[in-house]
Amino acid sequence: MILPIVAVVLGLGVLVWSADKFVDGAVGVAKFCGMSTLLIGMVVVGFGTSAPEMVVSAISAMQDAPELALGNAYGSNIANIALILGLTAVISPVIVVRKALKRDLPILLAVTALSIFLASDASIGRLDGVVLLLVFAGVMGFNIVSELRQKKGSAVEESGEAESGESEKPALGKSILWLVLGLALLVASSRALVWGAVEIARALGVSDLLIGLTIVAVGTSLPELASSIAAARKGENDLAFGNIIGSNLFNTLLVVGIAASIAPMHSFEPSVFNRDMPVMAVLTVLLLLFGLPVRKTRLDADGRRIGRINRLEGATFLAVYIGYVGVLIAQATGVLK
Repeated sequence: MILPIVAVVLGLGVLVWSADKFVDGAVGVAKFCGMSTLLIGMVVVGFGTSAPEMVVSAISAMQDAPELALGNAYGSNIANIALILGLTAVISPVIVVRKALKRDLPILLAVTALSIFLASDASIGRLDGVVLLLVFAGVMGFNIVSELRQKKGSAVEESGEAESGESEKPALGKSILWLVLGLALLVASSRALVWGAVEIARALGVSDLLIGLTIVAVGTSLPELASSIAAARKGENDLAFGNIIGSNLFNTLLVVGIAASIAPMHSFEPSVFNRDMPVMAVLTVLLLLFGLPVRKTRLDADGRRIGRINRLEGATFLAVYIGYVGVLIAQATGVLK
């Protein structure tokens, strides 16, 4: 038990430091390339911080443990919104930009509905996995093309800023260094934490499904937690919010799609469909509702109301997560059936 405990403690320390550097690198690359931090958060940060989920689910599928793969993906989505975004909003209210409300959140809702539909027969076959992968490619392609069109439309304005000396771009080499190094350390430290936590849990006789939904899900979501809190602390709200949306898209489409393509999931516990997926869907709907700029007094540069997830709403997310974990523990121990 000593080695797993050491791995957890050291992994946590490296995780906190690397998250700070990773955010600095991501913001630097976004500014240099002229891309929005929302897109960088969804694509670069979302993909990078979802790497642990992809690895864990692929290995689980190859080892014929589909419940661990599903629990990991859907449990991570629940943790991303309820725990990570909730905690981030409690620390510092998260601004929700109009682009996310009009484009990205509706896409996430549609993807969540698709995943529920495909799993409605208590199985996710290889064809379902291929569908999820194709949808993922389409969503990512759509986001990138939309961003490139917007960038092209604002090229004249950016050129004027450059001529007047108002536009400052960070050194690309240094930003890429921190982005790559920070990401590598984020993944490595999270893996150390997951390994240590799983070893301790299995020694205590915890089931694979419960491990996937709680310890592994939270553990593999630690990169998102660390990077989101670091981004919010630096005032990079787009990056923090884009990180959550991107990570959930990667988990729902890419992680589950890869796992199902490797080993079709012809049967899994009804609780995955009856408990975990509804919680994930409700949290996604709440994410959209909380982000709407209704009764929010803050205005953007154009005088339009800005949506934001405030501390009370963040606390609501945290309360939902605590209740969800409580139900998991009660069901695992036989207190609740």
